[in-house]
Amino acid sequence: MSAPIDLMLAGASGAVGSEVLRMALADPRFAKVIAPTRRPLPAHEKLFNPVVNFSELPVNAPWWNVDAVICTLGTTIKAAGSEAAFAAIDCEMPVRIGMLARQAGATRYALNSSLGASERGNFYLRTKACAESGIRAIGFPFFTIVRPSLIDAEREEARPMETMGIVVMRVLAPLIPRRYRVVEPEAIAQALIEGVLAESPGERIVESAQLQM
Repeated sequence: MSAPIDLMLAGASGAVGSEVLRMALADPRFAKVIAPTRRPLPAHEKLFNPVVNFSELPVNAPWWNVDAVICTLGTTIKAAGSEAAFAAIDCEMPVRIGMLARQAGATRYALNSSLGASERGNFYLRTKACAESGIRAIGFPFFTIVRPSLIDAEREEARPMETMGIVVMRVLAPLIPRRYRVVEPEAIAQALIEGVLAESPGERIVESAQLQM
C-alpha cells in the first residue's frame, strides 16, 4: 500500500485486540487507529478512543470514516449471560460495525473468528460462522478471516475450562496436530494486521495451523 491508512479496531481491550492495538500504533502503515471501547484506553498520539455503548453505536459519527476494520470482539456464554446475549456480541455486533464502516467507505475487514466455525457446528461455532457470513454479505473488497484454536492468553474474566485446556495442550503440544495447538495472541494479531494490509482483493482464510509461531 502506498500511503498509511486509518484503521478501526473493535475489541481493543481484549487479549488479541490489545496486541493488535500495540502493533498498529507502532506500525507506520497505519496513520490513525480508531478504537471504540466501553472504558478509556491509555492515550497515544495515533489513537482516537471514543467511549461508547456498543448496543447503541452512533451511526453518524465521523469516526466511522476509516479505510479498514479489524474486529476481535468476543465473549463467553457465561460472561454474556445467555445464548442470545453471546450471539449479540460475537455475531450481530461485528456485522453491525462492518455495515457502518462500509457505508462510510471502508474497503477492508479482518475478523478474529474460531477454528471449526461452521453452520453445522455447536452453538458457539454456528455463532462464529454467522459473523463470517454476515460480514461476507456486506461486500468488503478485502476480507480476511482468522480462525485460531484456543488462545494462550491471560483473561480478565475467569475461564476455568479454557485455562485447563490450554495447560493440557501445552504439555501435549508435540502430540497434537498443528491446527489444534494453542495460539499466541501475537500471531493472531499479526495475521489480522496483514489481512487488512493485503495487496490483492478477495477473501482470505487463515487457519489455526498457519498461526503457529
